[in-house]
Amino acid sequence: MKQLLSLLLLLPVLLKAQQPMLIPQPEQMEVRQGSFTISKNTKIILQGSGLEKSARFLRDYLEKIHGISLQVKQGGNAGKGNIVLNYEKQEYRLPGAYRLDVSNDAIYIAGDNGEGCFYGVQTLIQLLPFRKGPQLAVPAVAITDKPRFAYRGMHLDVSRHFFPVSFIKKYIDFIAMYKMNSFHWHLTDDQGWRIEIKKYPRLTQVGGYRNGTIIGRYPGKGNDGIRYGGYYTQEEIKEVVKYAADRYITVLPEIEMPGHASAAIAAYPQLSCFPEEATRHPSQTAWNGDSTGKKVQQSWGVFPDVFAPTEYTFEFLQNVLDEVIQLFPGKYIHIGGDECPKDNWKRSAFCQQLIKEKGLKDEHGLQSYFIRRIEQYLNKKGRQIIGWDEILEGGLAPNATVMSWRGEKGGIEAARQQHQVIMTPGGWMYFDHTQDKNEDSVTIGGYTTIQKVYSYEPVPKELNEAESNYILGAQANLWTEYIKNTAKVEYMIFPRMSALSEVLWSRKEKRSWPDFEKRLGNEFSRYDWLKRNYSKAFFNTVNQ
Repeated sequence: MKQLLSLLLLLPVLLKAQQPMLIPQPEQMEVRQGSFTISKNTKIILQGSGLEKSARFLRDYLEKIHGISLQVKQGGNAGKGNIVLNYEKQEYRLPGAYRLDVSNDAIYIAGDNGEGCFYGVQTLIQLLPFRKGPQLAVPAVAITDKPRFAYRGMHLDVSRHFFPVSFIKKYIDFIAMYKMNSFHWHLTDDQGWRIEIKKYPRLTQVGGYRNGTIIGRYPGKGNDGIRYGGYYTQEEIKEVVKYAADRYITVLPEIEMPGHASAAIAAYPQLSCFPEEATRHPSQTAWNGDSTGKKVQQSWGVFPDVFAPTEYTFEFLQNVLDEVIQLFPGKYIHIGGDECPKDNWKRSAFCQQLIKEKGLKDEHGLQSYFIRRIEQYLNKKGRQIIGWDEILEGGLAPNATVMSWRGEKGGIEAARQQHQVIMTPGGWMYFDHTQDKNEDSVTIGGYTTIQKVYSYEPVPKELNEAESNYILGAQANLWTEYIKNTAKVEYMIFPRMSALSEVLWSRKEKRSWPDFEKRLGNEFSRYDWLKRNYSKAFFNTVNQ
């Protein structure tokens, strides 16, 4: 009798449905008894027009990952045993709100818009078991969810090291997996120009390749002597942009100016203040090949040869941007603006005369003049600029959005000036930093654990409520000086990207490191199931 009584007391616990381990944490979730079974007889029913992207994504994912092929059907009676996609007004200020209802009879996903429905599909995917078909049991839940920030981004530098289109698409899928909506594509720098510009073919023919690369951490232990490079054709760019758009991700191209211009100058020396001078490289780094004339840099760092603010340069950049605009339909063009040494401008008679003619205070004022001219041109084309926080120096361009990377100071200052801000401070958001104190691969340095990423709050406490409204969101950056292959890209972003997703999606009050830590175990299992390469540093840091 006592044993029976004990069993009856335990029965509610035994029958209680297990809490799904979702990342990012949804706004509201009710766990119910039972489950829905996806089988080959299940159909994806579209009860609203314009939901084909979500349907295709779900169908393709189930077929590729789980080996189940489902039919997509437009309209009609949903019936039992199907996955239904629809619209449902959510009354929320940001796009992306959705409702997901899994019962024993059906799965219903309703988005405030197409984007919301897509995020509902991403949550459904997280509910799937880690195995192939023919049947997949989905736990019964009722979820209502919405994003906290409008801008939720990941960055990838392809200038230092180049990655093929196939991997760029994979990277975009990583972004989609975590309900992010922005891919910042860093396409030009001192070590390589990666985007085809038809008016200036030498940008990729010459600027797209370097004659060698330093070995090991800067200043290096020599030079590998291997010609290295690559670029994306305009057709490939269009392919990537469409692939991202099908996942409700905007691609933000970055064309660096006025600094980080060595690759462009190697192709067109007239862009330099001193076209006849040979490219200089740090004396402590090894150089391979010819060192006369203008060359693409072979080491990392900041270099003095920057764009000259001449009419030739502005015409060149405007022509480049005209082609960039045709390829990227998004609102923003990132124009860099960071780490621009003023040495050449200081010793250039032309630059000094220009400073006087324009009534500028100094070389910082000249950089502001440069950025403002580019902004005015892009504004006339219906676009807006984003720049790193150095664009604040000398006076901020009127409509510019600031990415704050040198800590939070630049973002705070820009928000107080009523400019929109994307927070990406190095101490929290630089995923090229080391994750493990015992890291056995070369990194740029720093030490940023997943715990630290999760602790980040994008809205600085120094801002009042009105100023806080200018914080659009945040972004993690992956610079690739020491990331030569795609496996290491995955290693550097996973699992830190999971923490970032919750910082950007879930309400501040919903975030809890102990709770997130419990869900991480399931996330590692998901990485294994999807064959993702990821860092195991978490298992070391929890004991430190």
